[in-house]
Amino acid sequence: MFNTKFLLAGGIGVLLALPSLSAAVELKVTNETGEPLPQVMVTRTVVEKVKADLSDDGYAPDGVTNPADTTLTRFTDAGGSVQFDDTDAAVNYRVRAQGYVDLHVGGSALPPPAEPGQEIALELSMEAMTQQQLIASYPSNVWLSQLSFGGDENLKKTFALNCAFCHQQASPFMRNERTTEQWVSVFDRMNSYGAQLPDEQHEKIAELLQKEYRELRENPEVVPAPRPWETHLSNIEMKEWVIGDGFSQMHDFIIHPNGFVYVGDNLFDRLYEINPDTGDYTVYKVPHKEGQTVGGILGNRFVTFPKMYNYLGVHSFAISPKDGHIFITPSMQQELLEFDPVAKKFITHEMPAGYYPHTIRTDANDKVWFTLAVSSQIAMFDRTTEKFKLYDLPARGIKEWMTLQLLPVIFWFEPENRPRPSPDSESNGLPMPYGIDVAPNGDVWATRLYANDIAHIDAQTDELTMIDFPFKGPRRLRVDAQGMVWIVAFQDSLLVKYDPNTNLFSSYELPVVNEIPYSLNVDKARGVVWVNGNQSDTLLSFDIATETWKVYPMPRQRFFTRDIEISEEDGAVYTTNSHFPTWQSEGGVPTLLRITPLANSAGE
Repeated sequence: MFNTKFLLAGGIGVLLALPSLSAAVELKVTNETGEPLPQVMVTRTVVEKVKADLSDDGYAPDGVTNPADTTLTRFTDAGGSVQFDDTDAAVNYRVRAQGYVDLHVGGSALPPPAEPGQEIALELSMEAMTQQQLIASYPSNVWLSQLSFGGDENLKKTFALNCAFCHQQASPFMRNERTTEQWVSVFDRMNSYGAQLPDEQHEKIAELLQKEYRELRENPEVVPAPRPWETHLSNIEMKEWVIGDGFSQMHDFIIHPNGFVYVGDNLFDRLYEINPDTGDYTVYKVPHKEGQTVGGILGNRFVTFPKMYNYLGVHSFAISPKDGHIFITPSMQQELLEFDPVAKKFITHEMPAGYYPHTIRTDANDKVWFTLAVSSQIAMFDRTTEKFKLYDLPARGIKEWMTLQLLPVIFWFEPENRPRPSPDSESNGLPMPYGIDVAPNGDVWATRLYANDIAHIDAQTDELTMIDFPFKGPRRLRVDAQGMVWIVAFQDSLLVKYDPNTNLFSSYELPVVNEIPYSLNVDKARGVVWVNGNQSDTLLSFDIATETWKVYPMPRQRFFTRDIEISEEDGAVYTTNSHFPTWQSEGGVPTLLRITPLANSAGE
């Protein structure tokens, strides 16, 4: 085998020629002086987009299988080289490195390889960014780190708690100039979507954001550089499958033992069944009952959106260990959904009480556990008896107790006439049970995001106890193989471990600044905690034994992730791009992403 070499150079927006070929490709990337550039992110996309049946308002009709557009991302090694296997399709390559202008390579003007099986070698030279381009390219978290909120750290944490769980803050869209009136209008709209930013703080925060964003735009040199990309990236690849469109929100998902990945579109009540081996996906439209309306019992909070189909609000997923059925929380109804992946049918279980089914897990006895975020409860569905049991979590005071007791009366009103308590700084009335998991011994653990505490249900005694969480914003949690409880502290930018044996908490600083971690998962077999870096365009891995971090940059900017799943078979890590609104994300579409070790690497 011999190489055909081409020397290419270019900057942002330059599309250079590459043949449609069936041959392996090696790219060698250097800087302007010819020095090799390691850890360069190279993303390959197919030129011709797939032909899909999207006749159901831009989505695949129920039960129809389509191919997904895919991207493949790899990183250069210490010598600046990266290899891609052969493909029959015409492809483009986007070459991205920290501190350098993106380089785009593709097309069909160059001649194909002279012989079958010949490797094509391309030498690429990248142009350094100007200072202005460099700082503009930084992810949201480093910009956010320079907002001081007038030196009021608690105010900044309140802002983060309520304004950073759907999309990135300090992104180019957020740091644009706005009047204080425009900011207050944004806060009012976000509160109508579900945020709880205290009313009395709207004006003050609006003034601070206007002032401090303007100062950052005028003095961008104060923004710190993000963490450099590191050598472990050369040993992995990332693959993305494009699903949905710019209005979708791919919230949670699950890897099924049948080999498919099931992803829920929260805003359009659709279940995506994706085959990662072929890239094909089938959409199943979640049925709603006659008389149910968009927005469910919460009302249509997104009335200004051009299209919306969330009668139920597909949220979180769990798999039955007995028959592989998938259980799904529909956050906008008093129901629990069950999906049979063999018959491709949905079953609805009506709940007798409780509001806002949220995160869900199953135990070894085939019981289904989930949090009820609005009514401050934990629910258990016994599949044997088909009965629900609700565990009331204690109110933090008389005001909260009264609010929780009055929920049936409040929900009796039509959504547009429903009385709504004004949010306050303590989130009274909304402690919000959030994450939940089942330990190896059967104990159930759950967090309350706004109350800063943890609930524990003993598997032997069924006793409920509450434990104060010494940090801010316990969002989602998972339990590892040794029974340790791992929690993300949303506002405090921490990974936290709770040891039930000693009742002690340990905290670990995240490896990127001012991250606001949404969720995590534990690779029990390999002893690794994976954390969502939703503000920094990253996934973060923490080795439990060595207490060391690795950072994995995402292949798209403004890549907001809410969930992580890990393949038991090979340790591959999955997440979804769930930025809301999706159109703000680079590329403007949601994707399912998988990180796997390269075949010739030792694995990470």
